[in-house]
Amino acid sequence: MKAAHAERAVAREGGVKANPLGAALAENRHRTAISRTDYSRPIRLALLDGIIGPGATVLDYGCGLGDDMRHLRLHGTECWGWDPVHLPNGSRSPAQVVNLGYVVNVIEDADERAECLVCAWTCAERVLIVSARLASQTRDFTPIGRYADGFVTSLPTFQKLYSQNELKKWIEAQLGETAIAGGPGTFYVFRDAADRVGYLASRFRSSSDSPPSVASSIDAHKELVHPLVTFFHAHGRAPVDDEISNAAEIRERLGSLRRALRLIERGHDPDQWQALISARGHDLLLFLALSRFDRRPRFGQLPLTLRRDIKGLFPSYRQACAEADVALRAVGDLRRISKAAERSTVGKRTPSALYVHESALDALPPLLRLYEGCARSYIGRIDGANLIKLHTEEPMVSYLSYPTFESDPHPSLAEATTVHLQTFRVRERRYGASKNPPILHRKELFLRHDHPLSGKFARLTRHEESKGLLEDSSRIGTRYGWEQRLRDFGFALKGHRLVHRAHPPGDGSRQSVRS
Repeated sequence: MKAAHAERAVAREGGVKANPLGAALAENRHRTAISRTDYSRPIRLALLDGIIGPGATVLDYGCGLGDDMRHLRLHGTECWGWDPVHLPNGSRSPAQVVNLGYVVNVIEDADERAECLVCAWTCAERVLIVSARLASQTRDFTPIGRYADGFVTSLPTFQKLYSQNELKKWIEAQLGETAIAGGPGTFYVFRDAADRVGYLASRFRSSSDSPPSVASSIDAHKELVHPLVTFFHAHGRAPVDDEISNAAEIRERLGSLRRALRLIERGHDPDQWQALISARGHDLLLFLALSRFDRRPRFGQLPLTLRRDIKGLFPSYRQACAEADVALRAVGDLRRISKAAERSTVGKRTPSALYVHESALDALPPLLRLYEGCARSYIGRIDGANLIKLHTEEPMVSYLSYPTFESDPHPSLAEATTVHLQTFRVRERRYGASKNPPILHRKELFLRHDHPLSGKFARLTRHEESKGLLEDSSRIGTRYGWEQRLRDFGFALKGHRLVHRAHPPGDGSRQSVRS
């Protein structure tokens, strides 16, 4: 292998000497490094996804100016880095997590690009994070020409632009491992298949409400059975002895874990109890359906707890997979998607879509959860997106970013990323520079009914409806249109309160009064 590397290096050196532009691009790679005041997108995603968690060690391979490294250290993560120009004496010793962030896209030589990926992979004990620019992310530079399989920028530097699927396939071809989408242009490659499966299962697990309360009939054992109740709430089944710490004590005082769980069940509404079990079953079906896109694992490859969950909730793994496949085929029927959207108890329905806040995704009908999950499996997490648009006339899912959703009574759209589920084309739009961006009304409709802000938003909507402000919705969907409507009706907003607009001093009118 070393001899092969040496031969390729000699060939590259000869090619560079014969190609002055290639030599200039290679010399200028370091100029693509940028200074950051916060984490880069790949590191931020890895933190949100738990890829970089407590106790993890991180190698930033091609760390540039080292900002990610400094931020991670500042927050208590053991991290080191290496860069051929900015930190050539840095360490490339193995770490649990290796970040190869926006490195491969600036290497103009395809063989060297692949070698860089492989070298970073050899340092990853648990996970390799690979990120590169997508073709939909060209707004930050201007191509001035073509070179090899990429573009020359005005610096001049090289940029190889990928599609999401192209980057995934390239990583998998070089490493022989499955690459999991962490976000647009970012992938995770796990060293151990069980870790990969566990991560995927957790990503599509619903975030549940608080566990069921303990029935008064066993109130005397409330503290004793708390771990049992918590486990059941998370898994929808009784635990095995090694899955909770006080199993022996529960058996001694209540007979068995299953008997204790039956005692708890008697004090609860049967429909609610069964709904909790069904919810856990839907989580598993969602995971199994979406695992078809990343080589569905054999039963023996699943983590032990996941195997027990499936055995506890389904007759067999084969049948669970068959049910998941049926559900996956149903996603392709837009008529069924549209009907599911009409039946949904959460979200704002329009003639062509259902809009739902990220916190309410778990409350969607299972078919719509799977519909959104197909998009997320392909594109990963969209950093900052808090509203999801499920299209019902075309197979598309859009991820919308409203940064001031909670604080602004009518927040404006900052970014939108749309994934087409047939062509897998990704379209990104930014509205930050727009003076007249789209805005939201009736924010409570996007949330679950029990969301803590739902009542506050609903009160404002009722006030606006009572004053006729929300009539003729076609004219109030943008900032300018809405501000004009408020002026025409003599109102203004103070937080989430509607107030009379203050008149100019000296005209004898009263100042602002709450309506």
